[in-house]
This record gives sequence, structure tokens and C-alpha cells, in this order.
Amino acid sequence: MAIPCAHCGREYDVTLFEFGRTLWCTCGNRVGLEPRIRPAANEAERRFSADAMLGKLARWLRLLGVDCSYESDIADAELVRRAIEQGRTILTRDRALPEEWWMPDIHVVQAERTFEQLREVVRFFDLGSAVRPFTRCSECNQPLVRVAAAHSSRGVLQGGVLQGSVLDGRVPARILATHDSLRECPGCRRIYWQGSHTRRIQHVVEDLLAGD
Repeated sequence: MAIPCAHCGREYDVTLFEFGRTLWCTCGNRVGLEPRIRPAANEAERRFSADAMLGKLARWLRLLGVDCSYESDIADAELVRRAIEQGRTILTRDRALPEEWWMPDIHVVQAERTFEQLREVVRFFDLGSAVRPFTRCSECNQPLVRVAAAHSSRGVLQGGVLQGSVLDGRVPARILATHDSLRECPGCRRIYWQGSHTRRIQHVVEDLLAGD
């Protein structure tokens, strides 16, 4: 199957346009396959992939409980391929990306500062009902699971940290003494608990959703 240039009619093999890739025709016209129309996802189902320039935005989306994949060194071709295969919307600051790759879901983030970017994405995609702070790992994007902080039958305290328990010496004694439950990432095994950062994130959420 061949794909013709809409300007001059020159034909190109369809395999050159995998995952929405485009190319410049010798006549100077951009050639590619029109993206398929994907059914609109509701806010609870929306999943994102952030490009290499939006690491801080990806981290904050995860803190809000929004599914957002991110790798600092991922190439555009791999980013697009995974987004299509996983049904994700690409977030990018690269204005050329939607021209080079014709796919259904690419959003070029206009804002420059992280919190302004966060506000833009939350409001553009109407994510208000999808925001569930502290439910997803900010490092690897996995949903968090609850872990009991009670340690009487799980281990003993040595040197201020729990030893020989499911928490594996990763939680300070003062946290175990003041928290009934913690959250753990099943992927990277990072442990989360409420602290001063929790109040800061809650203030950000309130500001984002104000007026919605």
C-alpha cells in the first residue's frame, strides 16, 4: 500500500508511517496518515505520558493520583509507540511533535512553570474528579497499597528503626508511633506517610480545584 503526497502525488510505502510518523516530501509537503479518531476518555480513565521536558509535571500529576508515565531519556519514537499501545495522551512542550507524529492525543503544554502547567492540564482535561492525592507513587507511577504501621508482631525496634518486619527497616520509630497506616509502592517499595509535605500538596489541590 502506498501513501500519496497530497501536493504532488508522489507515493511512499505505508510502513514508513508506523505509529503516526510523518516525513517531508521532496516537494516540501508533510506526508502522513491521518490519525484515527479515538473515543474521548472520561477524566477517571485518562492516562498520560510526559515527554523528557516535563519531569516535574509528571511527578506532580502522580502526587495527585493521576496516571502519568515518564522517562527522562525516552526518544520521541518510543514515547509515541508506548502512548498509542497503552492508550495514553502525550504531554509535551515540543511544538514540533504534533507535526512529526500524527496521533490522536497530543497536548502541547503552553505554561512554562510547573504549577501553571499542572493547572493547565487539570483544567484542560477536566481532571477534578480524578484527583486522589497520595494514592500513586511519585517515583514510578504505581498505585500505592496500605501497610499497617503496627509492629508488635512484625519486628522489633533497633536503633530507632523497625527491624525484621514487612517494613524492612525503612520507617523511623517516630513515624510508627504516630501513624496507624502507611502506604507502600509495590514497584520500587518506597514508603509514604503524612507529613508537612502532605499539607503542602493538599493546599495545591485546593487551589487547583477552586471554582470548579
